[in-house]
Amino acid sequence: QVQLVESGGGLVQTGGSLRLSCAASGRTFSYYAMGWFRQAPGKEREFVAAVSKSGGNTYYADSVKGRFTISRDNAKNTVYLQVNSLKPEDTAVYYCAAKEMYSNILMGSAYDYWGQGTQVTVSS
Repeated sequence: QVQLVESGGGLVQTGGSLRLSCAASGRTFSYYAMGWFRQAPGKEREFVAAVSKSGGNTYYADSVKGRFTISRDNAKNTVYLQVNSLKPEDTAVYYCAAKEMYSNILMGSAYDYWGQGTQVTVSS
């Protein structure tokens, strides 16, 4: 098993930036592909970005492509999501998640482990 704890959320103005972190503990971090998802009030959870076990492959939702960057540091057991040029519609709780294979990465149901989430609020 792996335990995930997100941090780095907060309140920012439109155009601002944040760096979200997700620290993992338990089983070897490099065994897992990692994803970020988000859920806004009254909306379904949606895929944001994913990174392969080695960090060599990444994938982004169209809505965040060019603004968000996912990365990982396997030595620190941490995955990051750099979020730039934030918009009010980016307001959501952001979750990191882990799965053993870098496949079906867009599907939240395919992930085995989830963190508790970190709130990102973008003011207009």
